[in-house]
Amino acid sequence: MLGLNAVGCGQAAAVKPKSRTIRARGARGPIEILEDALGIPHIRARSKHDAFFGQGYVVARDRLFQLDLSHRRELGRLAEALGPSFASADRAARLFLYQGDIDAELKALPAEVVDCARGYCAGINAWIDATEADPTLLTPEYAILGIKPLRWDVRDLVRIRSSDAGNVDDEVRRAQLHSRGLLEFDQLTSPLRPAWSFKVPEGLDTGAVTESDLGVLLEAGKPLPWNGHELTFHDRDMDRVELAGQGSNAWTIDGSRTTTGRPILANDPHLGIGGFSPRHIAHLTAPGLDVIGGGNPGLPGIMQGHTERFAFGRTNFHIDQTDLFILRTHEDDPERYWHKGEWKRFETVEEEIAVKGAPAERVVLRYAQGRPIISQDTARNRAVAFASVSMLPGANMNFAIIAINLAHDWNSLREALRLHVSPTNIHYADTDGNTGWQTVGFTPKRPKHDGLFPALEEMPHVYNPEAGWFASANQMNLPADYPYKERIIDFSWSDPYRYNRIAEVLAEPRKHSLEDSIALQHDVTSLPARALLKLLPEKLSPTAAKAAAMLRDWNCRVEADSAPALLYELVMPELSSGFRDLVIPAAARDLIKSVNLHEMLHLLAAPDKRLGSAPAAARDALIDKALAAGWAKAEKLRGADPAQWRWGDLHQVVIAHPLSKSVPAIGAAFPRIEGGASGGDGTTPMARGVNVARGFNVIHGASFQIVADVGAWDNSKVLLLPGQSADPRSPHYRDYYPLWLAGTAQPLPFSRGAVDAAARERIVISPSR
Repeated sequence: MLGLNAVGCGQAAAVKPKSRTIRARGARGPIEILEDALGIPHIRARSKHDAFFGQGYVVARDRLFQLDLSHRRELGRLAEALGPSFASADRAARLFLYQGDIDAELKALPAEVVDCARGYCAGINAWIDATEADPTLLTPEYAILGIKPLRWDVRDLVRIRSSDAGNVDDEVRRAQLHSRGLLEFDQLTSPLRPAWSFKVPEGLDTGAVTESDLGVLLEAGKPLPWNGHELTFHDRDMDRVELAGQGSNAWTIDGSRTTTGRPILANDPHLGIGGFSPRHIAHLTAPGLDVIGGGNPGLPGIMQGHTERFAFGRTNFHIDQTDLFILRTHEDDPERYWHKGEWKRFETVEEEIAVKGAPAERVVLRYAQGRPIISQDTARNRAVAFASVSMLPGANMNFAIIAINLAHDWNSLREALRLHVSPTNIHYADTDGNTGWQTVGFTPKRPKHDGLFPALEEMPHVYNPEAGWFASANQMNLPADYPYKERIIDFSWSDPYRYNRIAEVLAEPRKHSLEDSIALQHDVTSLPARALLKLLPEKLSPTAAKAAAMLRDWNCRVEADSAPALLYELVMPELSSGFRDLVIPAAARDLIKSVNLHEMLHLLAAPDKRLGSAPAAARDALIDKALAAGWAKAEKLRGADPAQWRWGDLHQVVIAHPLSKSVPAIGAAFPRIEGGASGGDGTTPMARGVNVARGFNVIHGASFQIVADVGAWDNSKVLLLPGQSADPRSPHYRDYYPLWLAGTAQPLPFSRGAVDAAARERIVISPSR
């Protein structure tokens, strides 16, 4: 550990970096890659194309199977590698590929951006070339499964669009609740923020809406049975439970509020934990380009990090980007549908899905005005079209990060963000001391669905705010004066707990240091716990009284070694389940599977007739029951002695290969990374979320963290989980794991001198002729 810290701090390397030269097809000039002790590659090229080539090369070297599995899933090519179980998933994936003019899309993009994307793809292919020359470079999955990696083509980056179902589950549920006269209860599971009154679209028979209308979305959201186990890429039911705890944190602090007089930008994206790491760190340098940070493997560029001029971060903003359209089909010809006063024929695309160990399958994909048809019911003369901004011409999110990396100031960044499709809070801080927040994302224009709005200038944003800081944590952050009634963006936002705690700390009247931001990223103060403690009744049953006494003496910090934290985490699911049974009518429980935490605590704090004729008494009885049940569960899981209870004993960080259960040979070849106890939960700034239906292991959180000292870049700190490489033979397979668990942020060298001093290996890529 000490050696890693010393190297990262930029002290002189004890030994000269090991050096080797390789030849690679696709590079236009020589590329130098310096790697530090934690496997972070610093890529130096003579052109931007080659800098991105270097990124593609190193991410393929470190994460090829991760890239390959994701690429196959997005292109609908899983079945050819994994067999018949995946043919239905492939059909769904192909339905959401862009079917328009690929050449026109590429031509409409900035030429420099496309050139960088070509470089990235060429870099991946160059590593695949190396594995063909020396198959021992491949990770064990390829030999075990008997497959070869897919090659990359920039045209596929245009074809691949987001298949995110958005809020269509909510739309179907609300229609069903409306048909039962129970729509008012939807607020308890998916509250609308800002407050809004539902409007049923003209002509929609809500009684006719069923889950079957989701068609391929429903099918694609199910776990896939494979080799006696279930392989889950998207588990629809679990995703709904986990959604409330997912998100990211980012904050930006003006130099007037910091100990150094320089801005600080901190960011920790909350993504899945338990399988492949969703971030890979790299540093790309070329004339006109100098950017470092975390990238999404398979997506060219750096998503969170800094250039030589500015730091940038992101969290999810919320934009309702999807809609379902119910179409009437012709009773004698189901290939025709009624649209704007006339019968029109579905556009069709025929595809052949290769299937390992079985004949290829022919499928017909249908579209209405370019919108995928996700279900058809000929008996009811009905079809459902899925409208998403991601399917529109110009919705090329796979190129947007490159454009951000090529920007050099606030204005050029905002121009680059016009390519950015997904809803995002962008954070910015530059070396001149400026700070800014800009929301971005394509927004459907409703109710006519005939375009996009608003322009970037009309989206919520701020530049050099008077408060001296701003933060986003997926909360409802539309400004008070934003005309949301005229510019409907979304009504579904994360609960405000993480943001409120971050704001509580940042608003303190003191100067803020880099170390303070690192500490805040690891803050485990629970605001829902504070709210619960205020509700604890004075008169309780004996078991509940023991639980209440422990919680009353607690500081509401969800620490790994805390007994009250363990008790709290076991009480809350009991409280939520009891609240749902008490408040949600039996006729709605098949649709409302869980309740919103914020809405529940709000109603318990101000009980009304929804809790019954004696609301306060009902509230107290509910809490009593949950306390007693939580205590009993703690005894069952951790023993009768509360002195031995520790939240971290249940709340473990376990990393395993996604195919380890389905393919035992893969499980044997890729050792599980485990043994680490964690604090926090899905509502604390240090987000370490669980899904109690699956157990208490951490399943989502900040697997990547960065705190940037704007202008003094070598002071910036970073963490990653579990390491840069997904190859168990690599020293970087799990070297970040203990550092991440301990919250020991590592230096991120950026200046040429610091990078040279930290280098442990040097690779020179020469173009092959």
